[in-house]
Amino acid sequence: MSPKRSVKLSPPPKTAAGPRSIQSVAYSLWEETHIGRGIKTLFKLNQPKGVDCPSCAWPDPDPEEVSKLAEYCENGAKAVAWETGYKRIAPPFFAQHSIRELVEKSDHWLEKQGRLTEPMVLEENASHYRPISWEAAFSLIAEKLNGLNHPDQALFYTSGRTSNEAAFLYQCFVRQFGTNNLPDCSNMCHEASGKALSETLGIGKASVTLADIPETDLLLVLGQNPGTNAPRMLTSLEKLKRNGGKIIMVNPLPETGLIQFRNPQKPWEWVGKPTVIHDLHLQVKLNGDLALLKALLKMLLEADAAGKARTLDRTFIRQQTSGFEALLRHLQEVDLHQLIEASGVPVEKIREAANLLASSKKIIIAWAMGITQHRNAENTIREIVNILLVKGSIGKKGAGTLPVRGHSNVQGDRTMGIWEKMPDAFLDRLGKAFSFDPPRHHGLGAVGAVEAMLSGQARVFFGMGGNFALAAPDTAKVFQGLQQCELTVQVSTKLNRSHLIHGKTALILPCLGRTEKDISPAGPQWVSTEDTAGRVRMSQGDLEPASTQLKSEVAIVCGLARAVLGKDNPTDWEGMSVDYDRIRDKVEEVIPGFERYNQRARVPGGFYLPNGAREGIFHTDDQKAKLTVNPLPADSAPKTPFTLMTIRSHDQFNTTVYGYDDRYRGIANSREVVMMHPEDMAEYGCKTGDRVKLSSVFEGEKRILEGFQVVPYAITRGCLAVYFPEGNVLVALGNRSGESQCPASKYVEVHLKRMNP
Repeated sequence: MSPKRSVKLSPPPKTAAGPRSIQSVAYSLWEETHIGRGIKTLFKLNQPKGVDCPSCAWPDPDPEEVSKLAEYCENGAKAVAWETGYKRIAPPFFAQHSIRELVEKSDHWLEKQGRLTEPMVLEENASHYRPISWEAAFSLIAEKLNGLNHPDQALFYTSGRTSNEAAFLYQCFVRQFGTNNLPDCSNMCHEASGKALSETLGIGKASVTLADIPETDLLLVLGQNPGTNAPRMLTSLEKLKRNGGKIIMVNPLPETGLIQFRNPQKPWEWVGKPTVIHDLHLQVKLNGDLALLKALLKMLLEADAAGKARTLDRTFIRQQTSGFEALLRHLQEVDLHQLIEASGVPVEKIREAANLLASSKKIIIAWAMGITQHRNAENTIREIVNILLVKGSIGKKGAGTLPVRGHSNVQGDRTMGIWEKMPDAFLDRLGKAFSFDPPRHHGLGAVGAVEAMLSGQARVFFGMGGNFALAAPDTAKVFQGLQQCELTVQVSTKLNRSHLIHGKTALILPCLGRTEKDISPAGPQWVSTEDTAGRVRMSQGDLEPASTQLKSEVAIVCGLARAVLGKDNPTDWEGMSVDYDRIRDKVEEVIPGFERYNQRARVPGGFYLPNGAREGIFHTDDQKAKLTVNPLPADSAPKTPFTLMTIRSHDQFNTTVYGYDDRYRGIANSREVVMMHPEDMAEYGCKTGDRVKLSSVFEGEKRILEGFQVVPYAITRGCLAVYFPEGNVLVALGNRSGESQCPASKYVEVHLKRMNP
């Protein structure tokens, strides 16, 4: 096959943001929405009592430090332009375009058609969606759900954009229906972080706030690309650098956002020298991070044994941790040279990093999916914790853990109970608050949900936002599983692939966007979210809705719950659907830390949830932070010539593709590319633009991606990169962590073959 678009290359820029970001924002607003409507929303974005950005979960500054000009980033502005656009998808659109025709369109084209305006149904064997009333849609879902042999035959997915209020009611409805099948996007990104951090520190969240970052001596950024995925982080990194702090970048490829930065809010910085962000780049092999961290730990212990002052915080280790002696014995046994070789990083650079760690008192380690999406992700994260603990860099200002969450409320959804394994204490309180007995057996996560659909054990899929068809790994099997369902339902703002890869019957339920007014019979309503740092704040849109037929996520959940659970169900779904204060009152009864929820969330800046690790209090079985032994995987050497990772471009957010350019990597006009080291290209006889065939083999099954164009890139030799979600076709369902079941999308063993012209 030939690529649909020919790639165009230019040298990657050396500096992130600056005036180019402003130009990109302006163009997005001009192209997608009415300029006045877009600008109005941007001035309210991330402001106290404004609109929480529907893009990433990066924390907002304290109210007195919020920029009144622009407390948003380029990708946040694109998300707003995408949501507030002037185009609409009304029933005539679906009458004109059949499913067969729409399937052939690109994902970019689908979402670019505009906002969905009213409920639509695709009946069994039909070729086109047609309009359906909300009442009829709820009745259809109720009929299908109540006709199942068991509630566990239904799956209820949640994306990270769902508000606290909607998520809380959603999980309550699902558990009253009788199942814990609550897969969510966290299953596919930071599930490993939550597991490893909960085990070692007693809480699965970041232990630092935004204010800690400029105060640290040393920040390590592992497997994360803040310039694209959390651009507002660059402002904090700029402050850190100006305060004299150091930054180490650990990544298989250089990322512009961690090289140099020009603050787009400060025109006087657009000329002259930009802020240099990183002091050291450790260019690891894919999944070489655990070996690197272990090598750094071993060097720290050697320096401490040699008598170098203050290398380790022995007092903290003795008083606040357990497991040090076992860790010490393990590190004495491992071979440093083998660790260095496994990491792929030259020894002199590792020693330079170890010296920076040794001389720093306050250390923050940040990471994202470059760490979590591996088969041994939990071991790597526990090793991150080991480094922080031996340095005493937990529970004090300017030090701690920083898992950088992706979607805007993915962390809040988990806090609200969107998890297939919620503990009994939560279920006890939920049952008491709503007078029912919640199911206790664990439900299915995202990967398990796909397997259940494939086996026929799951017959109904309900998606509260997101684009599960493309977000989940092993695309062909995900498509097959969804198509085997009796019913698929998608709550959405825009058209995407999940509406076209459907069950025998399919529904589209259009909802309000976060930027829009939510007016109920009781008056204007607002919702809340939780950011990466654990702060809860209110969000209230002020734009006229894209259609009078739209319902809020809360109203959809409440209407669905009443239809499914019946008139005799005692929960006040009608009251909560019109007065969200009643929802928050119930949250208070169920979730610790939400005392006086309604009052505190109305205060500008909101409030922080309790965080023991931030305070140096560890809610583990022995009340101490745990140092752990984390062996390297026994089969760490790849069985194929290359390992491959999926990555995001600068012009996308999760599965939403805003355009075909990746400005920070100098790749334009196409996403059908394979990034490859120039020396590997020469060895395989590949020239720029040559088409190649990639094949992955996992447990005897082969998956193929072909026709993509090779482009030279400064990636570690033996490693390849393709864009997400296009590369998901190569990620096997079974290629995942054994602990958290998180897909190993950053470590896919592949063969590469040049195709004939």
